[in-house]
Amino acid sequence: MRPAPTVLHLDMDAFFAAAEQAAKPSLRGKPVVVGGLGPRGVVATASYEARRFGIHSAMPMAQARRLAPNAAYLVPRFALYRTVSEQVMELLGRLSPLVEPLSLDEAFVDLEAGGSAADAASARATGERLRRDIRTVTGLTGSVGLAGSKMLAKIASEQAKPDGLVLIEPGTERELLGPMTVRTLPGVGPATGEHLRRAGMTTIADLTEAGEDELVRLVGKAHGTSLYRMASGHDDRPVVAERETKSVSVEDTFDVDLHDRVRVRTEVERLAERCVRRLRESGHSGRTIVLKVRRYDFSTLTRSETLRGPTDDPGVVREAAGRLLESLDTTGGVRLLGVGVTGLTDYTQEDLFAQAAADAEAAGATGAVDEPDPVVVPGEPEPRSDTDAVAVAEEVAERHWPAGHDVRHAEFGAGWVQGSGVGRVTVRFEEPTSAVPGRVRTFRTDDPDLELSEPLPLVAVPPDEKAGPRAPA
Repeated sequence: MRPAPTVLHLDMDAFFAAAEQAAKPSLRGKPVVVGGLGPRGVVATASYEARRFGIHSAMPMAQARRLAPNAAYLVPRFALYRTVSEQVMELLGRLSPLVEPLSLDEAFVDLEAGGSAADAASARATGERLRRDIRTVTGLTGSVGLAGSKMLAKIASEQAKPDGLVLIEPGTERELLGPMTVRTLPGVGPATGEHLRRAGMTTIADLTEAGEDELVRLVGKAHGTSLYRMASGHDDRPVVAERETKSVSVEDTFDVDLHDRVRVRTEVERLAERCVRRLRESGHSGRTIVLKVRRYDFSTLTRSETLRGPTDDPGVVREAAGRLLESLDTTGGVRLLGVGVTGLTDYTQEDLFAQAAADAEAAGATGAVDEPDPVVVPGEPEPRSDTDAVAVAEEVAERHWPAGHDVRHAEFGAGWVQGSGVGRVTVRFEEPTSAVPGRVRTFRTDDPDLELSEPLPLVAVPPDEKAGPRAPA
């Protein structure tokens, strides 16, 4: 534990939904839900207006629609969220060289390492300045927690929501933690929480009163010791600037179970290509390909294949995933598919060709011919394998105009998709900087003057303007 609250935790407020509200003047102050819109979709983020109806993250989208049928339901725009996240992380980097991102909208910062704070007063001033800078640069709000440890800083930021700052003075930890539920502590999930409840422990104070020996008896030595230390306010975990990537994976849940074996193979190939894109973006290659299949009865099967060397070649990953699929029975129907790569190593140019060359040599010996890599069509949300274009044509058409995504019309300019169906797409023409909500128009889905476009900046900032002071040298 540090003697000063120099560990900062930032958590952006309802990040995805807030970004959508900032981008769409007509949705500001209204309930917005972002997530998968199909029958099996789940809520990724709900705005605070939507949360008043009881909607929360990970809730089935069908349930959310019953609770708030008049809310705006939008498909995530990760390109926008990543851009805003990069802006926020740049501001955090000005405070300290030790920034530990946890997700797009959440990070720890070691203010002491950057010389940004040395005591409670300077830490509070830095936190308030950071919140102002985030609003100036992104137009969004974030909540800040300050404490002498990572665990307490995260608890503080949760208490600060929305759009606030909470500082926990060193020495007040046990008094603060005592009445909180045991689920507040890291590592206490539903199963452990229920196990502790059956033992009569529902608050953190109950844990400290029980003592370390009793917790070790209940949940094991490692977990019990850690639990007692955290309940007592002790957390010595450092802020780590770089977290090692152990795997890269993607998965999709389908609105209707897939029964067609060709369609299943096409989806596996598409997921393999998405996975390789993420692999390359992270600067890695990997040796082990993993296939995940969740069947109609919710049983989940995984298969893996380890290659002779690391690769980030889409053809290699696609074919390996296909071979793994052949070993699984999917006749009853498939509700979820996933493809991942583990055994990661830093990117090297040789990785691109080593495995592919070996496979090409083997194919030459047998007369086999590889299929060409799929063509990425601008405007489509995901690249598709051309193995079975007919089978996925209908799905591509349905996904061509995702709700909430950006479009541009040759005459009316920039706007976003309110909805589509029956050969029509409805667009509201407005921009993040529009003073009033824009007008709504409807077009044919094949209108040549209408096309998907890149997200617009949430805040119009001159390119030479830089918000926020830099950390002292």
